Amino acid sequence: MAKLYVNSKIKKGHINPELQGHFSEHLGRCIYEGLYVGENSDIPNVNGMRTDVVEALKELKIPVLRWPGGCFADEYHWKDGIGPKETRKKMINTHWGGVVEDNSFGTHEFMELCRQLGCKSYINGNVGSGTVQEMSEWVEYLTFNGVSPMADMRKENGHEEPWTVDYFGVGNENWGCGGNMRPEYYGDLYRRYQTYVRNYDNEHPIYKIACGANVDDYHWTEKVLETCFDHGTGYMNGLSLHYYTVPTGVWSKKGSATDFDEEGWYATLKGTLYMKTLIERHGAIMDKYDPDKKIGMIIDEWGIWTDVEPGTNPGFLYQQNTMRDALVAGINLNLFNKNCDRVKMANIAQMVNVLQSVILTEGEKMVKTPTYHVFNMYKYHQDNELVESYIETKEIGTEKSKVPNLTESVSMGADGKLHITITNLSLDEVADIEGVFAETEIKSVKGTILTGAMNAHNTFDAPENVVTSAFDDAVANGDKLNFTVPACSVVYLEVTV
Repeated sequence: MAKLYVNSKIKKGHINPELQGHFSEHLGRCIYEGLYVGENSDIPNVNGMRTDVVEALKELKIPVLRWPGGCFADEYHWKDGIGPKETRKKMINTHWGGVVEDNSFGTHEFMELCRQLGCKSYINGNVGSGTVQEMSEWVEYLTFNGVSPMADMRKENGHEEPWTVDYFGVGNENWGCGGNMRPEYYGDLYRRYQTYVRNYDNEHPIYKIACGANVDDYHWTEKVLETCFDHGTGYMNGLSLHYYTVPTGVWSKKGSATDFDEEGWYATLKGTLYMKTLIERHGAIMDKYDPDKKIGMIIDEWGIWTDVEPGTNPGFLYQQNTMRDALVAGINLNLFNKNCDRVKMANIAQMVNVLQSVILTEGEKMVKTPTYHVFNMYKYHQDNELVESYIETKEIGTEKSKVPNLTESVSMGADGKLHITITNLSLDEVADIEGVFAETEIKSVKGTILTGAMNAHNTFDAPENVVTSAFDDAVANGDKLNFTVPACSVVYLEVTV
């Protein structure tokens, strides 16, 4: 029997709601057909936003949404996406599928989506092909309350009052699709561009995010910070990190989203657990320049990336979502919680119809993926205090791919209740667990579980193959809690003490 130790007297950090953030790019059917269908669509909508999708996302308590990319951000010129839709410029989306982008979803539409979701906004600016002036004017258009050319333009386009922009990314993947830059060069550009991301609203200053590393490019992290903090200059609130779990570890043939074997299961989860190493090693470099952890690590692209579904546009990155995805989500969300002293935001890629999405759509139909259900369980960690916890594990897997059988995180809400999330990575072994709670008497416990076969997934014809159910097996006795976590499952427990 594995022991789970919980000491709620020791607080380890604050779990920002933004650790459960989301990412939406002009890619495939994420924006168009997924989130936005237009005001004249037969699909029920409010101001063009799909009602069914918005309502499902609101259930997750979406904390923040990142837009417009992604690689698309560094070829996006915001003035193309404002004003009357019939006069907006059309372009070819050269990054994703070579389709026509008609810019019918732009700044006003994004801010309206955030309003409907009740979430914070995270806008990514264009450094790769854009100018300082363009970025500066976008911020002015969005946030300036007064008389100015950009504020007047916003009013002419139908929005009298300025919006609040919560987060602003100065470029995206500038080491690659955002300009193929050297870190020192990008660091200098960051210093310049962020100067003109002005805070016109001092009550709601914009949180500025610099482009960080691709996976384990520690040289990028070191040199960007060194350049930005030379002589104490350069200002940032956050530094990004991108890491995708590729099942095979080979980008040219990533593997199927649904057709995989035991090795494919454990190799994927092993790859996912590499996130822990990345957080620790990039975090150690950040500690050199920011020992007080004032700069947040912003993991604004993460998730599993497989081959696209057969017969779909390879540039649309449409993939199914199984119990393997659910475990990938649970493992990562536990890691983000456990490292909340440095990780301040994490945005899964992507929200709808792209990569590890929480929702899939097809015409009027909508389906919630296993990943959706994991987020729905983990939402109870939002805005809580991480408490000290440890779980005993054993090594499982195949000869090539070894992983611990369990991961966990525990938080305490403002009402004093404890919230526990546990993943069982084993395909065939249950985990008997005895929870020991220091100086705490357990009054009651209730829970939720998501489990199924490793390839199990939801389809438009069978949307409830994988859904959550009540988990009633936990038995409390004083300061102890006994329960069994089935194989291939994610469990959430709410403990009243």
